[in-house]
Amino acid sequence: MVYETGNQTVDDAVARVLDGERLDRRDGLALIAQPVDDLAAGADYVRTQLGDDTVDACSIVNAKAGNCAEDCGFCAQSVHFDTGIDNYGFLGPEKILEAAKRAERDGAQRFGIVVAEKGVSKENRPEEWEEVLEAIRLVRDETDVEVDASLGILTEEEAAILADEGLNHYNHNIETSPRYFPEVVQTHTFEKRVETLRVAKDAGMDLCAGVILGMGESPTDRVDAAMALQDIGISSLPVNILNPVAGTPMAEQGLPDITTEEVVKTIAVYRLLHPESRVRLTGGREVNLDTDGQVAALEAGADGILTGDYLTTEGQTAADDLEIMEEAGLEPNTEANEFDPEAVKERAADETEAETAAGTAQTKSELKSDD
Repeated sequence: MVYETGNQTVDDAVARVLDGERLDRRDGLALIAQPVDDLAAGADYVRTQLGDDTVDACSIVNAKAGNCAEDCGFCAQSVHFDTGIDNYGFLGPEKILEAAKRAERDGAQRFGIVVAEKGVSKENRPEEWEEVLEAIRLVRDETDVEVDASLGILTEEEAAILADEGLNHYNHNIETSPRYFPEVVQTHTFEKRVETLRVAKDAGMDLCAGVILGMGESPTDRVDAAMALQDIGISSLPVNILNPVAGTPMAEQGLPDITTEEVVKTIAVYRLLHPESRVRLTGGREVNLDTDGQVAALEAGADGILTGDYLTTEGQTAADDLEIMEEAGLEPNTEANEFDPEAVKERAADETEAETAAGTAQTKSELKSDD
């Protein structure tokens, strides 16, 4: 049976994707101009045909916060901006394991160790590098979640070591299109980010790389970012939505809020341009999308989320995320971690168990001070 929305542009794209054809930039630009309902329906059909009707949840821990020398205009952790966040050094392997166990309990299938800096350096900070490796080993050996990391720029040697330790995905977002990137970051180039992704992939790691929507980019930039990711070859595409933090340039610019329709259209186009990747709804979704909007994103081809808290801002509970999945007619992925969804919901109803999977930056700072 051939699926039809009645929109020839969308229907032709769906048929070509299901025939194994890779859509190009011209296709992406044509698609993002189509009505949102047609796009969402076509993208969701592709997901049902190529996916498994599950939503894959990942969680992260901000393992080292603040004092980053880079000037990414959206980032509360840059030393260039006065944002008032908690700054702290590397949490240590045991604290990271605690966060991973919370993520495992709350249904995450993968857990990311995130360090806010240009790069964790084996040569320049060997003690910290060894702590990162020990944290990876602990999460790998003492939980059922797959261990991922976002450690900034990598050398070939560092990437090889991380792959040998069993790191599953390496995260390094490209943030936006090559054209718009200099409007967001001046201290390093788009090409430098792509280089690290290629180094990680060549070492044998899968790639998690995505974007931030709502930074003033155009629909064309959103398509061009997806095309750049197509060229790189990724398995997870996180779609963040700007949550402007006071003190950052993106907050000071007073950018117009991105609409739910724009987010849903972009999700749908990304599904069609990346039919076999997990298209993951991540940071900023709660402040930009209401519950219906998050459901609409899952009904437009998204099949992954980042659950729990983000790097410096709070997220919603894993129980809320399960309800959104159910409303979209999907189930949580349990391939790596066979958790109990009902237990997650019961804990959410208990005020003494309110902490989300990874904990906020403030919570982690307090944990470190307990040592």
